[in-house]
Amino acid sequence: MASELMLALELLEKEKKINKEELLETLRSSLAGAYRKYYDAGEDVTVDIDAEGGILVHTKKTVVEDVEDSATEITLEQAKLIDPKYQVGDVVVIETTPKNFGRIAAQNAKQMLVQHIREAERGRMYSEYHEKENDVIVGTVQKIEKRGVLVEIGSTETLMPQHEQAPGEVYKPGQKLPVYVTEVRNTTKGLQITVSRTHPGLVRRLFEREVPEIANGTVEIKSIAREAGSRSKIAVVSKNPNVDAVGACVGQKGARVSAVLRGLGEEKVDVVKYNEDPAVFITESISPARVLRVTLDEENNAAEVIVPEFQLSLAIGKEGQNARLAAKLTGWKIDIKSDKEVGEVFQLG
Repeated sequence: MASELMLALELLEKEKKINKEELLETLRSSLAGAYRKYYDAGEDVTVDIDAEGGILVHTKKTVVEDVEDSATEITLEQAKLIDPKYQVGDVVVIETTPKNFGRIAAQNAKQMLVQHIREAERGRMYSEYHEKENDVIVGTVQKIEKRGVLVEIGSTETLMPQHEQAPGEVYKPGQKLPVYVTEVRNTTKGLQITVSRTHPGLVRRLFEREVPEIANGTVEIKSIAREAGSRSKIAVVSKNPNVDAVGACVGQKGARVSAVLRGLGEEKVDVVKYNEDPAVFITESISPARVLRVTLDEENNAAEVIVPEFQLSLAIGKEGQNARLAAKLTGWKIDIKSDKEVGEVFQLG
């Protein structure tokens, strides 16, 4: 059993990346607990495991004139047989390894190792995936169920519930799918990873991956408004006057934004230029419609936007989507009207 134990620990160290000394320390503690349980011993018990895997149990006992608790006390006469120097009050360390302790040790060692491996793997996986919280992982669709989509991410699986699925998306087994990790928890039931296809962070992270200027901080994403599966608006600004923020995000011939769109499926993305002037920012956010005038009501954080009559439907968008996203993006209440509606005539340039 001794040599087999050490071989097993060495194998675990290599395969599971669990430190052998860490396993030995846990094993010592487990075996000491087993000894106390089976032999009604006191608390002061230690178990030593030598380099060959041999197990020795040692118990500390106090030297007394009359023994009241044999588990923790030893008579002076018995102590002097071990060493004549012992006096009443001294503590004696005695080897108390039972002859049949190997069987008990083997049983407890197996149980302990199984439990420790599970805990260690759970801890390792938690550390690995906790670092990916608020980031994007490319998973593989395993199975579509009523309660959600089972997605394999790395060496584990997670369920993406229906409310985290983008409306209109159809998933197929084997499909590669970028998902946004919203939360990683280490629970008594195991590792729980929550992933999403609807979170605005998915758009942000995909742009960070595709646009070096965002990754290095030259271009900053100021805000994102998203209606998952349909359309998003992203406001960007450049910290370098020589770098066009919108152009950097779109890329040459639209290569960068196209890569983002592939990660989002059928969703469309408008990249707009952020401006500290709310009127200018609101004008940009209404894109692709042409804006004639913006009137701000700062007290109520509201804005009236005038557009040409023939572009009113474009400015508002299907079912009001463009106006709704512009409001989310800018943080302003936006009321869009046509020039005909307000009875004004504008000269288009």
